[in-house]
Order: sequence, then C-alpha cells, then structure tokens
Amino acid sequence: MSELTLFLIRMAFLAILWIFVLSAISVIRSDMFGARVPETARGGAPAPAGRKASGKPRKPRRGAPTHLLVVEGAEAGARAELADAPLLIGRGSDAAIKLDDDYVSTRHARVAASGDEWFVEDLGSTNGTYVGPVRITQPTTIGLGVQVRVGKTILELRK
Repeated sequence: MSELTLFLIRMAFLAILWIFVLSAISVIRSDMFGARVPETARGGAPAPAGRKASGKPRKPRRGAPTHLLVVEGAEAGARAELADAPLLIGRGSDAAIKLDDDYVSTRHARVAASGDEWFVEDLGSTNGTYVGPVRITQPTTIGLGVQVRVGKTILELRK
C-alpha cells in the first residue's frame, strides 16, 4: 500500500474514534442532566392541568386517578399525588418519585395531564420507558391500572 492510502486510513480511523468518543460523552451528559428543552417550550408552557385560572385546585372528576403508585420494585408503595402534576420519575433529587434503580436515568420519564387524559413521556432515558410490553418513543396515554415500567420498577395510576 502506498503512504497516501495508509495516511487516509489512519485519518478515517481517527475520525471514527472521535465520533464515538463525542457520542459517548453526549449520552452521559443527557443521562446526568436530562434532555435539553428549547427556550420556546420553557416560556410558553401552559398552567398545570390541575389548576384553574383562579389558582385553586380543580376537584378530580369521579373515577379519575388521584395518584401514581409504585407497585413493584425497590420503592414499592411509594406514591405521588397527581394534583402535583407534571410528575418527574428518576434518580434525581428533583423527581416526584425518586427511584434507587441502576436502570433508571436521573430524569427518566414524566407523567402529565392534558385535559382528562394522563400521558407518560420518556425523557431520552438510556434504558427506555415501557407501557405494558411496548417501549414508548413519544408521549403515550395511560389509564387506571396500566403498568408503566421504568428500569426494574413498575408504576400504575390509581384512585
């Protein structure tokens, strides 16, 4: 092989190596600090669904879920009230449901309301969020008793 060919192969290998290193750093950064939220999404966020314009909590309709409960996992029995929605799930100190699970990201998933429906959204976690047996990639509607798996932990909406 000529010197030029060897030089080009070395440079291509070096470029591929740097792409791998930078992508690994990006994954670690998003796992530690969460996904970036565009500035327009931060400022234009509507008021939480559980509150009226007057600031008083809205009474949940009959048969609607009232809390999110950990049904399986190390923190079984932990719960968070849906009146405090949106709820963050993860290992971070700012999470409404803080999970001590090696397969859970710092900011793993979020449960929020839109009207009378509840949604779970994966926040770019490494191991994913599952509704039933299906890994979700976008906000997905959940109802009473639907199992949401985050790492080795299973959560459900309850009354």
